[in-house]
Parts: sequence; structure tokens; C-alpha cells
Amino acid sequence: MSNRPEITALLSLSTQKYINPYNDTRIYWAREVTFDYSTSAAIRVDFMRFKPVNNTVSGIEKGDFYCYEVKSCVEDFKSKNGHNFLGDYNYYVMPKEVYEKVQHLIPHYVGVLVPDSKHYRGEWYDLTSAKKAKRKDRDRPAIEMLMMMFRSAARDRALVEGIKYDGK
Repeated sequence: MSNRPEITALLSLSTQKYINPYNDTRIYWAREVTFDYSTSAAIRVDFMRFKPVNNTVSGIEKGDFYCYEVKSCVEDFKSKNGHNFLGDYNYYVMPKEVYEKVQHLIPHYVGVLVPDSKHYRGEWYDLTSAKKAKRKDRDRPAIEMLMMMFRSAARDRALVEGIKYDGK
């Protein structure tokens, strides 16, 4: 597959299945999470996941955010867009051949997931770690991160349900 939009779509589906393989409602995640909306500094994270320690207030406050940025080719990686690592753990998702070409440009704390074999139940790939992410304390409070994820998830739910949504 050499078509960039197709590769991006396949990597995105694979990321979604990696984050939540069984559509478990206890896994908190969202796609295309926008921060600083309506400002000149707006950024969008391709996928985000939140893992609370437990469901107490302190367990939520101590939870970890995982950010995933999909990069389909070297040109995509070298573009200025999509290097938005706001989480405690941050990952690029890219084809292995792209990783081999850009690995020296990846910050030390950012992990990399690459497609392995095609999943036996669908048209996506199982992702494996080519480089493990190192913890980086986030700059934003949990409440802001959760709110932005909630807004993005509400947008997606409205799209699925056919509801007019103008919450951006």
C-alpha cells in the first residue's frame, strides 16, 4: 500500500484497536483531541487515552495520559504538524520502514509503535513497540485533559448518532 491517505487510515484503525481492542466502555479514549481551540496556538492530538489508577478522586488525579501521533511517511513525520505530545506517555505510530529512517530524530521520551502482522479478525494490524516511551510529566492539569477528551468523544458520538453538534 503506497497511498498516504490509505496508510494513515490503516494506522489510525490499528491505533484505535490497540487502545481499545474490545470496545470496552471502561477504557477512556478519544481521537482528534483539540487543545487551545480558537486560538492561534491550537493543537490536535490524533489519539489520547486516559488510565486512572482507580476510580477515586485521587486515583483519577494520579492517572496517566497516553498520546498517539500517526505518521504515514517520512514527509509526514518531517512536517510541522502532529508532534503534539502532551501526555505522560507519548507515541508515534508509523510503518517500520519510516521508523528506521527517522529514529534518530525522535525525542528520547517518545515511544514508537509499528504494524506487525494483520489482525486475524479484521482489516487492521496489531501494533508492536519498536521503542518504549519514557514518562514525561505533562504540563496540563488532568481536568483540562479530560475535558478536551470528553469534548472530542462527544463530537464523535454525535456524528455516529446523526446529531447536529457545534461544540467543535
